[in-house]
Amino acid sequence: MRLGAQNGQSSVEVCGVQQMGADKASPGVTRANVTRRVLLTAGGLTLFSLWAAEPADQDRAAPRWPDVDRAAAGRAGSLTAGRRPARHLGASRPHLTGTAPDQPRLAVARRSQMPLRTIYDGPRAIALTIDDGPDPVYTPQVLNLLARYRVTATFSMIGIEAQAHPAVAREVAAAGHLIVNHTWTHLNLAWLPSAMVIEQMSRATDAIHAATGRIPHLFRAPYGAWSPFVLSQCARTGMAPLGWSVDPRDWSRPGVTAIVANIMRNTRTGSIILEHDGGGNRSQTVAALKIVIPRLLAAGYHFRTP
Repeated sequence: MRLGAQNGQSSVEVCGVQQMGADKASPGVTRANVTRRVLLTAGGLTLFSLWAAEPADQDRAAPRWPDVDRAAAGRAGSLTAGRRPARHLGASRPHLTGTAPDQPRLAVARRSQMPLRTIYDGPRAIALTIDDGPDPVYTPQVLNLLARYRVTATFSMIGIEAQAHPAVAREVAAAGHLIVNHTWTHLNLAWLPSAMVIEQMSRATDAIHAATGRIPHLFRAPYGAWSPFVLSQCARTGMAPLGWSVDPRDWSRPGVTAIVANIMRNTRTGSIILEHDGGGNRSQTVAALKIVIPRLLAAGYHFRTP
């Protein structure tokens, strides 16, 4: 817009069109100017309303990751620290491919783009997974129980725990159980930058390999919080993503009866059961496994690894 004067008359130039001042303009021109201003104002209000609506729409479209409410109770205070974080005693918390000769037979030998939540190894086949160890108190108790019933399980190990308790990690491997990468310090990867995701995964692999001599070929994201980058990093490192289908929330210590009832009610052919041997007091988990393992065997289920 440019103001000016021509032959003693005031004028306004809008968008390259010169208009006479209102005191000199004819009634027809005045009406045209008013109409033009009304249209411009209405158009501006319409554009503003569309712009203002976009953030809400984007927020509704944003993904929501499962179990992120447990993130605050995890190891969020130690992103890349080399020291072992403090143990939570309450209801907190919750590379190479190929198989070494001493590793258990795999029920599924494929690489999935999405987390594996069931296994496919015939009728009544199920998998028992034990997370957040190795723990010097509870992991040996779980190992003794599994040996008693000749059950092969899957242990999702946290790298910093494997580094702190390498002898316990070696006991798991020596017993023939499958070992899974469960990150370095059990952080919610969905909220981390890519460099930290890579570090969490690679440091855990290195620690597990140093303790057991094995390279994990499965990966389980803490809290079940998967993101496109985490899945792509699994593919790049040759680790298949592992989820679960039965979660008795034993980490919250709901009571032995509640843990057993949840597992027996929800387990069916192909189920992957989630339990914990680390991250706090797991006496309820051990007590529940003493009940649930023989019950599942009596019901005709047989344990496999993912």
